[in-house]
Amino acid sequence: MTDKNAELIPEEGWHCLHLFYRIEFAQWQVLSREEQNAAKTNLASLVQEVRAIESTQLLTLSMVTPKADVGFMLLAPDLQIANKIDKQLALSLGPDVLTPVYSYLSLTEESEYITTEDEYAETLVKEQNIKPDSEQFAEAMNSFRERMKKYRQERVYPTLPDWPVVCFYNMSKRRGEQRNWYALPYGERRNLMKGHAAVGRKFAGKVKQLITGSTGLDDAEWGVTLFARDTFQIKAIVYQMRFDPVSAEYADFGEFYIGIQLPLDELFRRLQL
Repeated sequence: MTDKNAELIPEEGWHCLHLFYRIEFAQWQVLSREEQNAAKTNLASLVQEVRAIESTQLLTLSMVTPKADVGFMLLAPDLQIANKIDKQLALSLGPDVLTPVYSYLSLTEESEYITTEDEYAETLVKEQNIKPDSEQFAEAMNSFRERMKKYRQERVYPTLPDWPVVCFYNMSKRRGEQRNWYALPYGERRNLMKGHAAVGRKFAGKVKQLITGSTGLDDAEWGVTLFARDTFQIKAIVYQMRFDPVSAEYADFGEFYIGIQLPLDELFRRLQL
């Protein structure tokens, strides 16, 4: 018999959950001061326990605008653990205090359009006239492998930054009669994505991006999480990306959610709990 509590760890990547809630203040006010303090202690203890789990990360967010009040971003390898944490967070401040307004499930992943070793080697030979048996070629290939190792780590097994501004939205590629991303040849899609990535690289050090895949897991195909130190950079990168053909001609976007990373004590004050 299958163990129903067995680990559900993907072959590659970690599960990513974005959870946004509205606080039912009328229900919160029904609680006594002792019950409110106990509820906040319960959430604080839960957050601490989650952050102690190996390879599991949890961000606490004060959401901006009335779309939501509080948000959590969770990275966890095991779907069983992610699901358990999801349920615990929903009830952490007591029954009926947190009402879910939006959630999204995805997996960390690397892009299917990354440059392979063979392709990079061909570039060195044909475009830079570096001989395959030269020391310069060997050094360039070793450097490439190190860069790709770092890239893969950041995309598939990332460490979430503590930058204060967090933006999340989902997106899909169009499959309409006039513009169908999936009807394009791989080479054309790859070239388009190279240009798209070049726009993102302009914001190195200003915006950190985490692209997670959600095909078959949620309503859209990707989740996009942007981290920045101010909202100007979030607006700037999304605006510039929209002029790129990948976005302008082939992308459909979901709603945008903006949150501010805060420690729990400040989050409670911000939420007036």
